[in-house]
Amino acid sequence: MAFVFPPSVTTLAIVGGEDRFPVRRVYCVGRNYVAHIREMKEGDERDPPFFFQKPSDAVVSEGAVVPYPPATEDFQFEVELVVAIGKTARNVPVASALDVVFGYGIGVDLTRRDRQRESFKKGLPWEIGKSFDHSAPCGPLHTVALVGHRLEGGISLSVNGEVRQQGDLRQMIWNTPEIIANLSTQYRLEPGDLILTGTPAGVGAVVPGDRINASIEGLLPFSFSIGPEEA
Repeated sequence: MAFVFPPSVTTLAIVGGEDRFPVRRVYCVGRNYVAHIREMKEGDERDPPFFFQKPSDAVVSEGAVVPYPPATEDFQFEVELVVAIGKTARNVPVASALDVVFGYGIGVDLTRRDRQRESFKKGLPWEIGKSFDHSAPCGPLHTVALVGHRLEGGISLSVNGEVRQQGDLRQMIWNTPEIIANLSTQYRLEPGDLILTGTPAGVGAVVPGDRINASIEGLLPFSFSIGPEEA
């Protein structure tokens, strides 16, 4: 058997070695910090977690230049803890949910906010606002053996050296074990899956030329920049 064109596999670096983490799916948690819910003026603060997906090839790595996307005039950032899954999980209990975690990283959920708001008002899916090309920059992954489980610690994002988002992982409405347990009732999680766990308050717009730096306590920071729209 031969492929009609070469298959493409998205991978992320793993801190401390030369191996790469092959990305299978990218799940995202919506509205998981109270302050972010309040700044967006959307949703109930006690709602159960809900999820949307980005395509695996939306993931871009450290140092990338992300082209400004078409069809938007409000291109925004959302810094998030990334959970990398290393074992199959289906209906996993909260008490053992961390057993399926391979490691952690930092991600930024890039969003066409104007398109997302339009979809929300019309009751339409969020794909146009969330699931476009280059919309999931991610830093390198840190194994659990290296950094333990990241359940608390500062999370922040700066644009051109100015801090724009700042919070703590403890402020999540639904913590990492609860997210994994809930998601595993809806999908069979597999090695290679990534989960972006929500963002604190302070989201805002970026334009070509901006440089974004994202950090979470205990993990290596990562950065990328915004370039002009692709021709």
